[in-house]
Amino acid sequence: MRSKLVVTALALAGSLSLTAQDKKTQDKKAIKDMCGCYEVKFNFAETFNYANDSTYMPSADKHSGGIEWVELVEDSDNKIVMQHLLVVGPPQAKQVVKHWRQDWIYENTDLYTYDHGNKWTYTSLTPEAVKGQWTQKVFQVDDSPRYEGTASWVHVDGKSYWESKADAPLPRREFSIRKDYNVTSRLNRHEITPNGWVHEQDNQKVIRKADAEDQVLAEEKGYNTYTKVDSSKCKAAIDYWAAHAEKWAKVRSKWETVFAKKQDLLLRKSLDDKPLFHYLLDNEAYSDKESIDEVIDTFIGK
Repeated sequence: MRSKLVVTALALAGSLSLTAQDKKTQDKKAIKDMCGCYEVKFNFAETFNYANDSTYMPSADKHSGGIEWVELVEDSDNKIVMQHLLVVGPPQAKQVVKHWRQDWIYENTDLYTYDHGNKWTYTSLTPEAVKGQWTQKVFQVDDSPRYEGTASWVHVDGKSYWESKADAPLPRREFSIRKDYNVTSRLNRHEITPNGWVHEQDNQKVIRKADAEDQVLAEEKGYNTYTKVDSSKCKAAIDYWAAHAEKWAKVRSKWETVFAKKQDLLLRKSLDDKPLFHYLLDNEAYSDKESIDEVIDTFIGK
């Protein structure tokens, strides 16, 4: 009788393990389905405001778009790296903008949480807290951190989606024009669709001060659609990455050494009135490991 119980328990454990592996395979497929060439539309609208000020002016609706290539940079068992490259300009003079990057890490326990004032706080999670989950780490155009969140991919009723909340600096569309809040608390949802994917956001514009309770100034809706198009439309981006992949691998490697310290991180906003991306996008001056490491180090606060 005892041997039968042992056999049954082992069979059940094997079945559960297989189910978990099947789920992970589904997760990885959903993540990698975000790669490819897309027509993108970015849409943002402020929905509610809670300002105690009759002169408060909400942000204007924002609509933009273009063609974007999502390059699969790394694909291993527990990590997937994808680089976004935006193609802008007329057909006869296309330009490529190195856009945001997203890393997906399975059952990740190391998280950098945005505080405020260009500071990220290192947080160590327990393995139990992230079991079966994927962390999405989002990076800025210079591969410095932006925001990170962890959650499980959900596959139900023919849908595949992931949803997590994370704090972040102000988005590029806001940071140069808004000074009345300093943190974006983002609820991000990525859903795979038959023709591509959707990045949906429900954001709060937060006023954060040390030793004070957060105040929500306003709320915002983001709805960004990625519709698959023929890869030929992304040729300029594909060619750009082929020419510059090695340089950006050095940049990622430097940042990995920074994150591996598992310490809170404070970054300078500018040096000689120029942000870090202005330096790193200069492929003439910053292409070798020494110059890349040096300029990134100058932006890391002590």
